[in-house]
Parts: sequence; C-alpha cells; structure tokens
Amino acid sequence: MSSHNAQLTWSLNAGDDFATNRYSRAHQWNFDGGLTVPGSPSPAVVPTPWSDPAAVDPEEAFVASVSSCHFLWFLHLARVKGYVVESYTDDAEGFLEKNAAGKPAISRIELRPATKFVGEKQPTAEALDALHHAAHDACFIANSITSEVNCTPTLVS
Repeated sequence: MSSHNAQLTWSLNAGDDFATNRYSRAHQWNFDGGLTVPGSPSPAVVPTPWSDPAAVDPEEAFVASVSSCHFLWFLHLARVKGYVVESYTDDAEGFLEKNAAGKPAISRIELRPATKFVGEKQPTAEALDALHHAAHDACFIANSITSEVNCTPTLVS
C-alpha cells in the first residue's frame, strides 16, 4: 500500500515553567508536501495562554480528516456515475463524549454535506444517499476508526 507521514515539532518557550504545568502546548504539524499547520490543544481542554485558539486542535483535525476523505470518495463516485459536481460544502461536527470505558473520545461525527450538481444528469434523493453511503464505505479514515459517522446530505439547487 503506502505510507503517510507528518512531523510534529514543539519546544519549550523561554519563560515557560514545565515543572509547574505553565507552558505552551502550541506546536507545528509539518507535512511532506511542505505545508506547516499550527497545532494546539483545544482551549476547552487546555486553557489559554497554554493553548492557541487560532491553531488546529487534534479533534478538529480528526473531524476534518473524516470529512475530507468522505468528500474525495464522493467526488470520485459521482463522476463515475456521470454526475457533475459544481460545489460541495460540509459543516462536519465531532462530539467529544465519554466512551463505553468512560474515557473521552470523539464518539460520533456528523457530516452535513451540501452538494450542487450541474448538467443534464441530476441525482434523485435516493441516488444522492447511495453515493454518500458508498463514499462512507470506501473512506480509508472511516474504515480506520470506531467512532460512529453519520451523513445528512443536502442537494443544493
């Protein structure tokens, strides 16, 4: 198959006190294509100034990863079926809750894709649902997790 890499970098800031838990958790994610993304715990988990609200937190990245994988499979499957997708927006949301073992986990992800098609061939509501179901089944990320992933698509006209 293939290998996928990301490098995380962090260092203690001058003036931070690691021993007393007063240090920044802000870090960088460096991807093999050259992109660097600021990362941090969510301020809901680690309060500022020890977190960076402007950075991407791991929970957001996880939800975005599921949404992105679903989207990419959806585009492919729509094209194979002869549909032309003009636009796609997903207001994805992940829910951090206690799992069966009582530990915090992203227990479920709600995908809310709104899709607009152009051209002669337009999917019915049933065909749209089938495309999303097939995209979920094919998604590498969804196949790698135990969280429930629900999809509520909207057809944009």
